[in-house]
Amino acid sequence: MKMNTKCYVGSEIGRLRRVILHKPTLSLERLTPSNCNDLLFDDVLDVEEAGKEHDVFSKTLEKEGVEVFFVEDLLADILQIDEATEWLTLHERSAYANFGVGLSKDIFHFLATKIPEEAARYLIGGITWDELEQDSHHPSVSLVRKTRINHPYFALTPVPNVLFTRDSSCWIYNGVCVSPMAKPARRRETLYMRAIYKFHPMFRDAEFEFWYGNNDKYSQYSSIEGGDVMVVGKGIVMIGLGERSTPQAVEFIAKALFEKEVAHTVIAIELPKARSSMHLDTILTMLDYNCFTAYNPVINEIKCWELTPCKHSTFSLKELHENIFKYLAKKLNVGEIKVIPTGGNKYQAEREQWNDANNVLAVSPGIVIGYEHNRRTIALMQDAGIKVLGIPGNQLGRGRGGARCMSCPIERDDLQI
Repeated sequence: MKMNTKCYVGSEIGRLRRVILHKPTLSLERLTPSNCNDLLFDDVLDVEEAGKEHDVFSKTLEKEGVEVFFVEDLLADILQIDEATEWLTLHERSAYANFGVGLSKDIFHFLATKIPEEAARYLIGGITWDELEQDSHHPSVSLVRKTRINHPYFALTPVPNVLFTRDSSCWIYNGVCVSPMAKPARRRETLYMRAIYKFHPMFRDAEFEFWYGNNDKYSQYSSIEGGDVMVVGKGIVMIGLGERSTPQAVEFIAKALFEKEVAHTVIAIELPKARSSMHLDTILTMLDYNCFTAYNPVINEIKCWELTPCKHSTFSLKELHENIFKYLAKKLNVGEIKVIPTGGNKYQAEREQWNDANNVLAVSPGIVIGYEHNRRTIALMQDAGIKVLGIPGNQLGRGRGGARCMSCPIERDDLQI
């Protein structure tokens, strides 16, 4: 069977064709009250219920004609390729995990005894010390293993934030940014996505650019996460500068986009460095050609910077002194942009913003997926002519990420205006 090898995301709202998700499984089962903060979760989730909610999300996408792929399946596919397994083993051992001399041998022996589907499950879900002890292989001499100073429960820690597939990689027009993540708990996600894009036939046989992050050197001071990146369309990209994405990374990405002439404008938006506004898509998202949703208490206070190509320098830079939506209306030539605020009074709006009311995923112009419990914001969207496909999020929402966070589009149409 010949795979579709077109990888291209031309906008935020053009028809969505293909997407990568991750269903909550072993990694979330291993969240506990004692480790959830270290793993960047506010609370533990009911994994069974979260899984059911995620099934509704993926089936809603499929009903809209979107082809859905799952990270764990893609990882299992490449673990059947010797070259990919060797690459992952080398990079997991040397660049990210810091297991020490002996323990690394034990971990990779453990994984090598598993079928690809199980190995993928453990790479994401982590390996406990008990599971490693049950392995029939004679353990290597390891101070790390004897002391367990790095972690009392896990030889290989889980990476539950894989759930938010938007962050570890994001597609910008005809290329991908594989994200150097800001937090140590998420850095293995980047490794797995690099391996998938490098070895999986769906990507190996495709032609696309790597805008950023596809190298062996972690950019400690130049992190970027996909929740901050928005492909507005027509050569315009917006990137948030909050607690997870840095100005340095924006410069590197802008330089790459301008050199290939796939974008003419990058807008950097300064965000408060707070968990409630962790990424740009927690504050605003695009719903239609001339319609956005936005949390006004933050939008009214932000600073925005415009980066454009320049003959005499890498790029030119200027601060924007007008409302971001008035600026975008001119750039997109749409007259006026309707801004749908987060619903309710100031207390209700703050609660709905925290619960990802603004973090919705467009499947086509004017049709979006979002958590059904954000009733006030949904009502305002519907009054503005936006069709909202509601999904349950009583458990998924506790992870602090909505439909946009939980999806990585790999094929989406251009903006048709």
